[in-house]
Amino acid sequence: MQWLIDLFPNVAPRADEFYRSIIETLVLVGITAVLSFVLSLTIGILLVVTRKGGLLSAPAFNQALGWIINLFRSIPFIILAAALVPITRAISGTALGVQGAIFPLVIGITPFFSRQMESAFLSIDPGLVEAAVSMGLSPVQIIWRVYFREAIPNIAKVTTITLVSLIGLSAISGSLGSGGLGDFAIRYGYQRFMFDATVASVIVLLIMVGFIEFVGRTVIDATSREVQISE
Repeated sequence: MQWLIDLFPNVAPRADEFYRSIIETLVLVGITAVLSFVLSLTIGILLVVTRKGGLLSAPAFNQALGWIINLFRSIPFIILAAALVPITRAISGTALGVQGAIFPLVIGITPFFSRQMESAFLSIDPGLVEAAVSMGLSPVQIIWRVYFREAIPNIAKVTTITLVSLIGLSAISGSLGSGGLGDFAIRYGYQRFMFDATVASVIVLLIMVGFIEFVGRTVIDATSREVQISE
């Protein structure tokens, strides 16, 4: 292990803090991912079924929802997070640390994730939906049996893309005191000119991204085969 100490002389004395930063990033990304997935799945299906001519056509609602999503997507995350500080404090009790970073991260990533989910559902063959309607299935049954089931591979694909983006946002949120690897890299690598602290943080983030992409590809391949077999 001496070679690690030689490569990262400024990180080694702060190993406990570095490990804690890794755990904070994992917790932050994990909780945010779950909350955003549920919200985005709901918003994504609403955007599809309420389109003009959709299963539950409601153009006015669809346009309003789309406008809200586009509004939040257009705001840079760091500005959005700063603007949400009063609301974050009211909801989480603090705007600092992992607890204070979850809410702005959910608000920041959900609009992007929702559009990704919408594209996943739109990739489904309209003929399948028409066939389900002709069979007399209820809207809930069609959403569950057609939209959700047939879109599983694409949902896995867009979820992988979003998780990679979320890791990037979690690092950016470190500049606002959210903790995690972003905070570690800024405090030591940037503010104290400890270059090895930045390199160590980047390496761990790259490993996280690589793992997510590997799992994502595995799930996509597995679910694609299942859908093909069932068809």
